[in-house]
Amino acid sequence: MTDTAATSATTTTTAPAPLTGSREFLTFRLGAVAYGIDILKVQEIRGYEAPTRIAGAPAFMKGVLNLRGVIVPIVDLRCKFGLTRVNFDHLTVTVILTVAGRVVGAVVDSVSDVVELSPEQIKPMPEFNASVDANFITGIGAPDRNGGDDMLVLLDIETMMASSDMGLVAQTLQ
Repeated sequence: MTDTAATSATTTTTAPAPLTGSREFLTFRLGAVAYGIDILKVQEIRGYEAPTRIAGAPAFMKGVLNLRGVIVPIVDLRCKFGLTRVNFDHLTVTVILTVAGRVVGAVVDSVSDVVELSPEQIKPMPEFNASVDANFITGIGAPDRNGGDDMLVLLDIETMMASSDMGLVAQTLQ
């Protein structure tokens, strides 16, 4: 009877297999490049509204918005990624994200779609020299859209927003 109980306990406490299924990404454009971020980080998508500027903030930090009583820092990803031409038009949106336990906004040229990518459709990021900061790129998504060769640069938006140069999340001392 003890052996049966031990066997039963062993079979019911095995660890679940790692997730290997598809993931969903919100896709957006910055200039001519399509990007994707984990849809689970997205809280909402809003039309662009000029934020209140903060004196002394870096150029990519557009300011803050009052979102239903929550003061939300707004980052312009176009400026952060060094795009020289930054236009605000009717397609410009602010994607409200929850990252590292904080609500932040990211200004993008336009939001395209939500796509589901299988592990086979996500390719590793190629190696670059030290002059290219690819720390926030998790891979390249290759969705099969009508036989096209569109690619998505997949971002780890949480790591990017929590990085020390962004100044959005307090760094803990080690």
